[in-house]
Parts: sequence; C-alpha cells; structure tokens
Amino acid sequence: MSVNKVILVGNLGRDPEVRFMPSGDAVANLAIATSHKYKNKAGELVEETEWHRVTLFGRTAEVAGEYLKKGKSVYIEGRLKTRKYTDKDGVEKYATDIIASEMQMLGGRDGGNEAPAPQRRAEAPRQPAADKLASGFDDMDDDIPF
Repeated sequence: MSVNKVILVGNLGRDPEVRFMPSGDAVANLAIATSHKYKNKAGELVEETEWHRVTLFGRTAEVAGEYLKKGKSVYIEGRLKTRKYTDKDGVEKYATDIIASEMQMLGGRDGGNEAPAPQRRAEAPRQPAADKLASGFDDMDDDIPF
C-alpha cells in the first residue's frame, strides 16, 4: 500500500491561468506560496517561503478562475506528480506539480473571495482528470459541513 497525498494552505502568487482542453474541460494552473517561520541559533526569526505549482481540472478549475485572485488564501488537497521535460537549451529537467482533487477558498467574503456559499467547495472527478482528458465534472458537493 502507498499514499500520495498533499495538503496545502497558502496564498496565490498570481491570478489563476485557465485554459480549455479540446474536450472543453477547463484546466487551471495556480502558483501557491506557503511559509514556515522558525528561530535560528542566533534567536532571529527566519521565514522560508516555498512555491508550489498546482493544477486543477473541470468545474474546480472554472471556479478557481472565476473567484480566486492573486493574494487570496486557498486550501488544496491532491497528489504529487513529477514530470520530465527538456528546456530551451536542450537540458532535461524535472518538475513536481500538485494535481488537486479538492479546493477550498478561504477568507470568506471579508477576505475577498466572493463565491456564493454552494460553490465555495468544489471536488474534482474521482478518476485523475490528467489521465482521462475527455472526462466531465458531473457532481459538485453542494452540502458544506462548515
């Protein structure tokens, strides 16, 4: 048995980039920053920021594109996926992305995320959308437990 699960709570570094596949399904790319603060040996407060590439599919991608903006807080659940590519100089490189299965906008109306309550939580299809490009998004979780 193995587990590949990522949970992030962070802030968007730029507006979502949304595009559509030939099937009509939406794909959104997010850049999310998370920070970790600690005191070093000298007692100084140090803050480290990590940047994460997140990909959303289907209705979740559409909701992100419509309601998320640079600086807004977001909760993401998903899995890691590493891909290999060749850059413009012919050098092979690797990139690790998060393929999101769930997205929750944080901050409420005061935080600037103005999605109507039933759309504040969106779940991706159960099968990984990256593996089945022609998939649709048929069920949206309208019952929010909080």
